[in-house]
Amino acid sequence: MHVDITELARSRPRITTGATTIDPVTAEVIRDTMETVCFEMAVYVSRTATTPILNQSNERNATILDARGRLAALSVGIPQFMLTSTLPVRFALDFLGVEEFREGDVFVANDPYHGGGHLPDYNVFAPVFGPDLATGERRMVLIASIQCHHGDTGGAVPGGYNVTANDIWGEGSRWPVLKVIDQGRERRDVLYAMSVNNRIPDYIGDLRAQIGAAQLAVERLGELIERWGVPQVEESVDYMIDYAARRFREEVAAWPDGTYEADTYVDHDPLGHPDIHLHVKIDVAGERLTIDFTGTDDRQEIQAWSTFGNTRGYTVGQIAAMMDPEIPKNEGFFEEIELVVPPGCVLNPSPGKPVSAGTHHPGAEVGEVIALALQHVLPEKAVPQVYKTGIPTVIVGVDPRTGASFTDHSAEVYAGWCNAAYGMDAWGCQAAAFGNLWKATAEINESLYPHVQWGRDYRTDSGGPGQWRGLCGSHYVKEVRVDAKVYTYVVGMKYPMPGIAGGHAGEPNLLTIRYGSDDPHVVRHTADWVPMSAGQRLCYDYGGGGGWGDPLDRDPQAVLDDVLDEYVSVEGAERDYGVVLTGSLADLTLAVDEAATATLRASRRTAGPSAGER
Repeated sequence: MHVDITELARSRPRITTGATTIDPVTAEVIRDTMETVCFEMAVYVSRTATTPILNQSNERNATILDARGRLAALSVGIPQFMLTSTLPVRFALDFLGVEEFREGDVFVANDPYHGGGHLPDYNVFAPVFGPDLATGERRMVLIASIQCHHGDTGGAVPGGYNVTANDIWGEGSRWPVLKVIDQGRERRDVLYAMSVNNRIPDYIGDLRAQIGAAQLAVERLGELIERWGVPQVEESVDYMIDYAARRFREEVAAWPDGTYEADTYVDHDPLGHPDIHLHVKIDVAGERLTIDFTGTDDRQEIQAWSTFGNTRGYTVGQIAAMMDPEIPKNEGFFEEIELVVPPGCVLNPSPGKPVSAGTHHPGAEVGEVIALALQHVLPEKAVPQVYKTGIPTVIVGVDPRTGASFTDHSAEVYAGWCNAAYGMDAWGCQAAAFGNLWKATAEINESLYPHVQWGRDYRTDSGGPGQWRGLCGSHYVKEVRVDAKVYTYVVGMKYPMPGIAGGHAGEPNLLTIRYGSDDPHVVRHTADWVPMSAGQRLCYDYGGGGGWGDPLDRDPQAVLDDVLDEYVSVEGAERDYGVVLTGSLADLTLAVDEAATATLRASRRTAGPSAGER
């Protein structure tokens, strides 16, 4: 069955509450309660899942939808995850019919072409029932959903990322919608079929953690309905959706009318085809916002595809980051964006295209190109919700402690890709686009996998110069203790994180396998099971974030502080910021030469914007 996901996204128009009887305070209380339930679902998964990718990383998101599949509430998590949960549920409602949603049921879906992002993202959802006062019968009121990234999907390649697959079927098992719990009874046949199509023994434990989280939410939301009643809960959802839509329109109405365009690129696809092009045209007309990706790359031979649901998620995530954070992120927010994504382009591929890598790139670059288009209109809010990860660096081998194969997704802490914002240097270690994704300590992963991590230091001079500085990337070194193979895809080498409003780009990524050996392998686009011998090292120099504003406007004292903190070198201070320092870093006697700095900066300004760029 072919499903037009773009039509599905529009298939439930906004419904106004009309003469609603609910008051705003009660509506807010009910919404807050639902968001608390979402948080509880997410925490449940972290505490009960059986593999590190779920019980450590926080790579999960919970949402609550109404009976028509409209997003009502969500938890704090990975922005793109939060925004791709609705379409798989809507497909299930349309395909199965509402009558197939019964009390005690739990469903699973992971199919990118039925609303998801890529196959590793499993959505588990369950209906919540309450009494219909008019008929006395129980009917579906809400749907609780928990979405998580799993460590494997079956298919030809361990780890869930077959970036050289010819089609979606080569990437793993597709489950458009399966009922795994039927009115409270576990479908052992279905769960067993799913388990034998996955390499990871603990995969079914992770899936059960999601099922348990959904069932917990059903219990909690049932208590909510019992307390407030079905009419109050449904009116609260309607009210908050209308409220979000109204607040969205008010924000857009305050933006300058006009048409704003931008282009950005991904270095290459996993096969090496270069310069994957994204183009956006954003129209602001009163309170209407149209985002049109016409002109985006549609070469059919390339292998970098982001599904419509994934593209929609990144679009909403970027726009949400540029608006008042108090606006609820629900269906009212989504539906006010008129989104145009031509079928067949890399952001809305024809069914069957492989998408495991494309969910990251060009998916993430959706936020980048939107920020670039709006940087001259909303410069103070133009922070790209982007990362340049390629895919995780997957290392496989056999653990001598157990005799079993392992799949290490290299999920240790590292720094990279975090852009500066107006009034603030980039901070922390991870790009905001990752939300609350948590990376494991070296010690945790060393206990799980046969490797040793020798370094994860900041890279001096890697943060993009600007009036406010981008975050430094990191120098990450790992030694494998057994023979192993590496599979990954790297971007951000030709097109690193961009500067905004005159800021400079961050330093690019660089991954070297067998680092320091007589036979190093520098990854040019894809590492297709590159072998490593026990004792050899992998070095990933993660790229830095882009700067914001002209570097010549940065406070010289802030530049000096960066040099003392080793974020910027003495040479970089002069080269990138026009700040002349006297004294010695080794002796901690550095000081700003005010006169020489003023003279150098004046000459740079006269020479033009290219002066001093790296």
